[in-house]
Amino acid sequence: MAPEANKATRKPRADSLKNRERLLVAAADVFRTGGEGASLEAVARRAGVGIGTLYRHFPTREALFEAVYRREVDQLTDLARQLTDAEEPVAALRQWLHAGVGMVATKRGMLSALAIAMDGASDLQAYSLRHLTAAIDLLLGRAVASGAIRPDIGPDDLLQTLIGLCLMGRQPGWEAGTMRLIDVFVDGLRWQEAR
Repeated sequence: MAPEANKATRKPRADSLKNRERLLVAAADVFRTGGEGASLEAVARRAGVGIGTLYRHFPTREALFEAVYRREVDQLTDLARQLTDAEEPVAALRQWLHAGVGMVATKRGMLSALAIAMDGASDLQAYSLRHLTAAIDLLLGRAVASGAIRPDIGPDDLLQTLIGLCLMGRQPGWEAGTMRLIDVFVDGLRWQEAR
């Protein structure tokens, strides 16, 4: 068997997978606090690996940004599934929306580079929209079915509200204010029978 064929079928080593995950966690933290100008060296340092290891996993800054973003979308999708079993429906929806603010905070720290990645990969936008809408639909559907949330709002409405509220914040500490507004919004969605 040719070395190239063997390489293609070989699974990544456990230490390589751990390094990749550490890089993604570190990158999310660094981008959330340092913005898109944060250095890749800072990411490697925070992950406890050398810069060469970072470039082996992510050959460009855009590749790293895209991987961080996909990971955050996947985590929000997983969180929605976990919350359907663990929380009261409105509390679950609220907790998921708060987590969504955290994802947007990471994304905002890398907006220009992520825009470059998205220009070349519209599948990233489609992937994000599909998974986030499905996650919201799962939680919102459960809250509506319980009778706690009004039935005339859809997952697209909720996703647009989340993104809109997050984009309004420009000052330091915007996340806490946005979460407060999310709470006000969710409270306003509660079903109230006519008196």
